[in-house]
Amino acid sequence: MLFAAPAVTVFAVFMFWPLIQVFWLSFQKTSGFGIAQWIGIDNYREILGDAVFWQALLNTSLYTLLSVPLCLVAGLGAALLLNRPLPGRGLFRAVFYMPAVISGVSSALAAAWMFNADLGIVNKLLSAVGIGDVAWQSQGGPAMASIVAISLWIGLGFNMVVYLAALQGIPRELYEAARVDGAGWWQTLRSITIPSLAPTTFFLMVIGIINSFQVFDIVYVMTGGGPGNSTTMLVTYAYSAGFDQRRQGYASAIGVVLYAIVLVMTVVQWRLARRRDDA
Repeated sequence: MLFAAPAVTVFAVFMFWPLIQVFWLSFQKTSGFGIAQWIGIDNYREILGDAVFWQALLNTSLYTLLSVPLCLVAGLGAALLLNRPLPGRGLFRAVFYMPAVISGVSSALAAAWMFNADLGIVNKLLSAVGIGDVAWQSQGGPAMASIVAISLWIGLGFNMVVYLAALQGIPRELYEAARVDGAGWWQTLRSITIPSLAPTTFFLMVIGIINSFQVFDIVYVMTGGGPGNSTTMLVTYAYSAGFDQRRQGYASAIGVVLYAIVLVMTVVQWRLARRRDDA
Protein backbone atom coordinates (compact mmCIF):
# COMPACT_ATOMS: atom_id res chain seq x y z
CA MET A 1 0.00 0.00 0.00
CA LEU A 2 2.88 2.36 0.74
CA PHE A 3 4.34 1.88 -2.75
CA ALA A 4 0.89 2.19 -4.35
CA ALA A 5 -0.04 5.31 -2.37
CA PRO A 6 1.48 7.91 -4.79
CA ALA A 7 -0.27 6.41 -7.84
CA VAL A 8 -3.54 5.99 -5.95
CA THR A 9 -3.34 9.59 -4.72
CA VAL A 10 -2.75 10.96 -8.22
CA PHE A 11 -5.63 8.85 -9.58
CA ALA A 12 -7.98 9.98 -6.80
CA VAL A 13 -7.15 13.68 -7.17
CA PHE A 14 -6.97 13.99 -10.95
CA MET A 15 -9.31 11.21 -12.15
CA PHE A 16 -11.75 9.90 -9.55
CA TRP A 17 -12.69 13.21 -7.91
CA PRO A 18 -13.24 15.06 -11.22
CA LEU A 19 -15.37 12.10 -12.38
CA ILE A 20 -17.58 12.49 -9.32
CA GLN A 21 -17.82 16.23 -9.95
CA VAL A 22 -18.91 15.63 -13.55
CA PHE A 23 -21.70 13.32 -12.39
CA TRP A 24 -22.79 15.94 -9.84
CA LEU A 25 -22.69 18.80 -12.36
CA SER A 26 -24.73 16.82 -14.87
CA PHE A 27 -27.79 17.32 -12.65
CA GLN A 28 -27.32 21.07 -12.44
CA LYS A 29 -27.66 24.17 -14.57
CA THR A 30 -24.47 26.18 -14.25
CA SER A 31 -22.12 28.33 -16.29
CA GLY A 32 -19.20 27.62 -13.98
CA PHE A 33 -19.73 30.91 -12.16
CA GLY A 34 -22.19 31.86 -9.48
CA ILE A 35 -24.66 29.54 -7.79
CA ALA A 36 -25.64 26.39 -9.65
CA GLN A 37 -29.31 25.45 -10.00
CA TRP A 38 -30.36 21.85 -9.35
CA ILE A 39 -32.51 20.65 -12.29
CA GLY A 40 -32.42 16.87 -11.84
CA ILE A 41 -32.42 14.90 -15.09
CA ASP A 42 -33.44 17.82 -17.31
CA ASN A 43 -30.02 17.85 -19.00
CA TYR A 44 -30.47 14.21 -19.96
CA ARG A 45 -33.98 14.89 -21.23
CA GLU A 46 -32.56 17.64 -23.43
CA ILE A 47 -29.94 15.26 -24.81
CA LEU A 48 -32.68 12.92 -26.04
CA GLY A 49 -34.11 15.70 -28.21
CA ASP A 50 -30.81 17.31 -29.23
CA ALA A 51 -30.23 16.74 -32.95
CA VAL A 52 -26.62 17.95 -32.73
CA PHE A 53 -25.85 15.39 -30.02
CA TRP A 54 -27.17 12.54 -32.16
CA GLN A 55 -25.22 13.85 -35.13
CA ALA A 56 -22.08 13.94 -32.97
CA LEU A 57 -22.75 10.38 -31.79
CA LEU A 58 -23.20 9.24 -35.40
CA ASN A 59 -20.00 11.02 -36.46
CA THR A 60 -18.04 9.52 -33.57
CA SER A 61 -19.35 6.03 -34.35
CA LEU A 62 -18.47 6.42 -38.04
CA TYR A 63 -15.02 7.69 -37.14
CA THR A 64 -14.51 4.69 -34.83
CA LEU A 65 -15.69 2.19 -37.45
CA LEU A 66 -13.27 3.65 -39.99
CA SER A 67 -10.19 4.50 -37.94
CA VAL A 68 -9.89 1.54 -35.56
CA PRO A 69 -9.88 -1.29 -38.16
CA LEU A 70 -7.59 0.70 -40.47
CA CYS A 71 -5.11 1.34 -37.65
CA LEU A 72 -5.15 -2.33 -36.69
CA VAL A 73 -4.55 -3.54 -40.24
CA ALA A 74 -1.90 -0.90 -40.96
CA GLY A 75 -0.13 -1.53 -37.65
CA LEU A 76 -0.07 -5.28 -38.25
CA GLY A 77 1.16 -4.82 -41.81
CA ALA A 78 3.98 -2.53 -40.69
CA ALA A 79 4.92 -4.92 -37.88
CA LEU A 80 5.05 -7.91 -40.24
CA LEU A 81 7.21 -5.94 -42.65
CA LEU A 82 9.61 -4.57 -40.04
CA ASN A 83 9.87 -7.86 -38.17
CA ARG A 84 12.02 -9.12 -41.05
CA PRO A 85 15.80 -8.53 -41.24
CA LEU A 86 15.60 -5.57 -43.62
CA PRO A 87 18.34 -2.96 -44.22
CA GLY A 88 17.68 0.13 -42.09
CA ARG A 89 14.97 -1.63 -40.10
CA GLY A 90 15.64 0.43 -36.96
CA LEU A 91 15.33 3.69 -38.92
CA PHE A 92 12.04 2.65 -40.48
CA ARG A 93 10.69 1.65 -37.05
CA ALA A 94 11.59 5.07 -35.69
CA VAL A 95 10.00 6.83 -38.67
CA PHE A 96 6.75 4.88 -38.30
CA TYR A 97 6.62 5.47 -34.54
CA MET A 98 7.56 9.16 -34.61
CA PRO A 99 3.97 10.50 -35.07
CA ALA A 100 2.95 8.70 -31.85
CA VAL A 101 5.33 10.84 -29.76
CA ILE A 102 4.39 14.14 -31.41
CA SER A 103 1.55 16.04 -29.76
CA GLY A 104 -1.85 15.72 -31.38
CA VAL A 105 -2.10 19.48 -31.82
CA SER A 106 1.21 19.63 -33.71
CA SER A 107 0.16 16.75 -35.95
CA ALA A 108 -3.22 18.36 -36.58
CA LEU A 109 -1.62 21.70 -37.48
CA ALA A 110 0.61 19.95 -39.99
CA ALA A 111 -2.38 18.02 -41.35
CA ALA A 112 -4.48 21.19 -41.66
CA TRP A 113 -1.79 22.62 -43.93
CA MET A 114 -1.42 19.38 -45.89
CA PHE A 115 -5.17 19.13 -46.54
CA ASN A 116 -5.66 22.82 -47.31
CA ALA A 117 -7.86 22.92 -50.40
CA ASP A 118 -5.90 25.75 -52.05
CA LEU A 119 -2.30 25.37 -50.90
CA GLY A 120 -2.07 21.87 -49.42
CA ILE A 121 0.33 19.26 -50.71
CA VAL A 122 -2.39 16.58 -50.82
CA ASN A 123 -4.38 18.40 -53.49
CA LYS A 124 -1.21 19.16 -55.43
CA LEU A 125 -0.38 15.44 -55.49
CA LEU A 126 -3.93 14.56 -56.51
CA SER A 127 -3.83 17.11 -59.30
CA ALA A 128 -0.49 15.74 -60.47
CA VAL A 129 -2.05 12.30 -61.02
CA GLY A 130 -5.13 13.73 -62.71
CA ILE A 131 -7.67 13.33 -59.89
CA GLY A 132 -8.20 17.05 -59.27
CA ASP A 133 -8.66 19.13 -56.17
CA VAL A 134 -10.82 17.97 -53.26
CA ALA A 135 -12.72 20.40 -51.01
CA TRP A 136 -11.36 19.02 -47.73
CA GLN A 137 -12.68 21.88 -45.57
CA SER A 138 -16.03 22.62 -47.23
CA GLN A 139 -17.51 19.13 -47.73
CA GLY A 140 -18.45 16.74 -44.93
CA GLY A 141 -17.21 13.50 -46.51
CA PRO A 142 -13.71 14.73 -47.42
CA ALA A 143 -13.40 16.49 -44.04
CA MET A 144 -14.12 13.21 -42.22
CA ALA A 145 -11.75 11.36 -44.54
CA SER A 146 -8.95 13.80 -43.72
CA ILE A 147 -9.48 13.25 -39.98
CA VAL A 148 -9.44 9.47 -40.41
CA ALA A 149 -6.27 9.71 -42.53
CA ILE A 150 -4.37 11.74 -39.96
CA SER A 151 -5.61 9.44 -37.18
CA LEU A 152 -4.22 6.49 -39.12
CA TRP A 153 -0.89 8.28 -39.44
CA ILE A 154 -0.77 8.99 -35.69
CA GLY A 155 -2.03 5.60 -34.47
CA LEU A 156 -0.06 3.33 -36.80
CA GLY A 157 3.20 3.59 -34.82
CA PHE A 158 1.77 2.52 -31.47
CA ASN A 159 -0.04 -0.46 -32.96
CA MET A 160 3.11 -1.42 -34.87
CA VAL A 161 5.27 -1.46 -31.73
CA VAL A 162 2.77 -3.55 -29.76
CA TYR A 163 2.35 -6.00 -32.63
CA LEU A 164 6.15 -6.22 -33.02
CA ALA A 165 6.52 -7.21 -29.38
CA ALA A 166 3.78 -9.81 -29.76
CA LEU A 167 5.27 -11.21 -32.99
CA GLN A 168 8.62 -11.72 -31.30
CA GLY A 169 6.88 -13.69 -28.57
CA ILE A 170 5.44 -16.32 -30.93
CA PRO A 171 7.49 -19.55 -30.66
CA ARG A 172 9.72 -20.05 -33.71
CA GLU A 173 9.02 -23.78 -33.53
CA LEU A 174 5.51 -23.18 -34.86
CA TYR A 175 6.82 -21.55 -38.02
CA GLU A 176 9.48 -24.22 -38.49
CA ALA A 177 6.86 -26.95 -38.22
CA ALA A 178 4.65 -25.10 -40.71
CA ARG A 179 7.51 -24.86 -43.21
CA VAL A 180 8.23 -28.58 -42.82
CA ASP A 181 4.56 -29.29 -43.59
CA GLY A 182 4.80 -27.17 -46.72
CA ALA A 183 2.68 -24.22 -45.52
CA GLY A 184 3.05 -21.01 -47.50
CA TRP A 185 3.25 -17.44 -46.24
CA TRP A 186 -0.51 -16.88 -46.36
CA GLN A 187 -1.30 -20.18 -44.63
CA THR A 188 1.24 -19.43 -41.91
CA LEU A 189 -0.19 -15.95 -41.40
CA ARG A 190 -3.78 -17.20 -41.24
CA SER A 191 -3.17 -20.31 -39.10
CA ILE A 192 -0.35 -19.24 -36.77
CA THR A 193 0.35 -15.51 -36.73
CA ILE A 194 -3.17 -14.04 -36.57
CA PRO A 195 -4.52 -16.55 -33.98
CA SER A 196 -1.42 -16.03 -31.82
CA LEU A 197 -1.95 -12.26 -31.98
CA ALA A 198 -5.62 -12.45 -30.95
CA PRO A 199 -5.05 -11.16 -27.36
CA THR A 200 -2.91 -8.32 -28.71
CA THR A 201 -5.52 -7.44 -31.32
CA PHE A 202 -8.21 -7.40 -28.65
CA PHE A 203 -6.12 -5.09 -26.45
CA LEU A 204 -5.42 -2.69 -29.32
CA MET A 205 -9.06 -2.76 -30.41
CA VAL A 206 -10.30 -1.81 -26.92
CA ILE A 207 -7.70 0.96 -26.59
CA GLY A 208 -8.49 2.16 -30.10
CA ILE A 209 -12.23 2.35 -29.49
CA ILE A 210 -11.77 4.21 -26.21
CA ASN A 211 -9.36 6.68 -27.83
CA SER A 212 -11.58 7.17 -30.88
CA PHE A 213 -14.58 8.07 -28.74
CA GLN A 214 -12.39 10.62 -26.95
CA VAL A 215 -10.92 12.21 -30.08
CA PHE A 216 -10.69 15.97 -29.70
CA ASP A 217 -7.44 17.73 -30.59
CA ILE A 218 -7.14 16.77 -34.25
CA VAL A 219 -10.82 17.51 -34.92
CA TYR A 220 -10.72 20.82 -33.05
CA VAL A 221 -7.63 22.00 -34.92
CA MET A 222 -8.37 20.60 -38.39
CA THR A 223 -12.10 21.23 -38.84
CA GLY A 224 -13.53 22.64 -35.62
CA GLY A 225 -16.40 20.21 -36.10
CA GLY A 226 -17.35 21.60 -39.50
CA PRO A 227 -18.42 22.06 -42.16
CA GLY A 228 -21.75 22.36 -40.45
CA ASN A 229 -21.67 19.59 -37.85
CA SER A 230 -20.34 16.95 -40.24
CA THR A 231 -17.22 16.29 -38.13
CA THR A 232 -18.54 17.25 -34.70
CA MET A 233 -17.62 14.52 -32.22
CA LEU A 234 -19.03 13.91 -28.76
CA VAL A 235 -16.02 15.41 -27.00
CA THR A 236 -15.86 18.48 -29.25
CA TYR A 237 -19.60 19.01 -28.75
CA ALA A 238 -19.20 18.71 -24.99
CA TYR A 239 -16.33 21.21 -25.11
CA SER A 240 -18.41 23.62 -27.18
CA ALA A 241 -21.37 23.31 -24.79
CA GLY A 242 -19.20 23.77 -21.71
CA PHE A 243 -16.84 26.55 -22.76
CA ASP A 244 -18.35 28.29 -25.80
CA GLN A 245 -21.97 28.22 -24.66
CA ARG A 246 -21.07 28.22 -20.92
CA ARG A 247 -23.48 25.33 -20.25
CA GLN A 248 -21.23 23.24 -18.07
CA GLY A 249 -24.06 21.20 -16.58
CA TYR A 250 -25.21 20.13 -20.03
CA ALA A 251 -21.62 19.46 -21.13
CA SER A 252 -21.18 17.28 -18.04
CA ALA A 253 -24.29 15.30 -18.97
CA ILE A 254 -22.81 14.69 -22.44
CA GLY A 255 -19.62 13.54 -20.74
CA VAL A 256 -21.53 11.11 -18.53
CA VAL A 257 -23.34 9.65 -21.55
CA LEU A 258 -20.01 9.27 -23.34
CA TYR A 259 -18.55 7.56 -20.27
CA ALA A 260 -21.50 5.15 -20.17
CA ILE A 261 -21.18 4.33 -23.90
CA VAL A 262 -17.47 3.55 -23.64
CA LEU A 263 -17.98 1.54 -20.45
CA VAL A 264 -20.72 -0.60 -22.00
CA MET A 265 -18.71 -1.19 -25.18
CA THR A 266 -15.62 -2.18 -23.17
CA VAL A 267 -17.58 -4.58 -20.96
CA VAL A 268 -19.25 -6.20 -23.99
CA GLN A 269 -15.91 -6.65 -25.73
CA TRP A 270 -14.36 -8.04 -22.57
CA ARG A 271 -17.15 -10.57 -22.10
CA LEU A 272 -16.96 -11.66 -25.72
CA ALA A 273 -13.21 -12.14 -25.39
CA ARG A 274 -13.63 -14.14 -22.17
CA ARG A 275 -16.29 -16.30 -23.81
CA ARG A 276 -14.00 -16.92 -26.79
CA ASP A 277 -11.07 -17.87 -24.52
CA ASP A 278 -13.23 -20.21 -22.44
CA ALA A 279 -14.46 -21.92 -25.61
